[in-house]
Amino acid sequence: MMKSVKPRVLVVDDEPGVRKALQRGLRAEDMDVVTAADGPSGLRLAQTGSFDVVLLDIMLPGLSGYRVLERLRALGVTTPVLMISAKDGEVDQADGLDLGADGYLVKPFSFVVLVAQVRAVLRRASPDGTRGPLRIGALEVDRSLRQVRYDGVDVAFSPREFALLEVLAGRAGTVVTKDELLRAVWGDEQAATRNVVEVYVGYVRRKLDAVGAGALVRTVRGHGYLASDPQLDEVIAPAGQG
Repeated sequence: MMKSVKPRVLVVDDEPGVRKALQRGLRAEDMDVVTAADGPSGLRLAQTGSFDVVLLDIMLPGLSGYRVLERLRALGVTTPVLMISAKDGEVDQADGLDLGADGYLVKPFSFVVLVAQVRAVLRRASPDGTRGPLRIGALEVDRSLRQVRYDGVDVAFSPREFALLEVLAGRAGTVVTKDELLRAVWGDEQAATRNVVEVYVGYVRRKLDAVGAGALVRTVRGHGYLASDPQLDEVIAPAGQG
């Protein structure tokens, strides 16, 4: 039994308390959360396309939330974006929506309402239960077509290999443990062990190596596996860090 990947949320806010509270609360709602503290970092993470929804503050250092959203839409990134801000004027909200936001929440907001809005935009973005492709550098994992491409070249994976890569790509920038991969890809199969995970990670790496993408999936000794674009490693905040 292969279990679905958790919805992945990017929280971009310069207030540490807000980031930690949203991360804690959304993880309790069974969502995977990555955070960024400024506009440039948020933009670089969001443009990978590996998130299902972005919670984006407006007043950010380096690049405002308005400009982050504007650039994302100009790049063709269609990930749903919910603006969050203390600015409660009608013009501020209209500006965000005109730039392509999918919703606008005024601080302080109800966490229950925020979760409801997140789930609503997820449903609108994928009414049939499928989600858009995941991207790590030049690697694209198409979840609806169950296909993998690297720099425009198709790479063939077995269903189990694809499921494993989907989990890693869906949590790009965070370390995924062997036990997490075991639960997500093999579910309750009694014959599955951590050694099976190692074997299949090896299969995936060999196929990625064959097209020059081997560096995108790495072992973090003593912890698990990490899928990421090396060029973005310095701005990625793993789950549990603010």
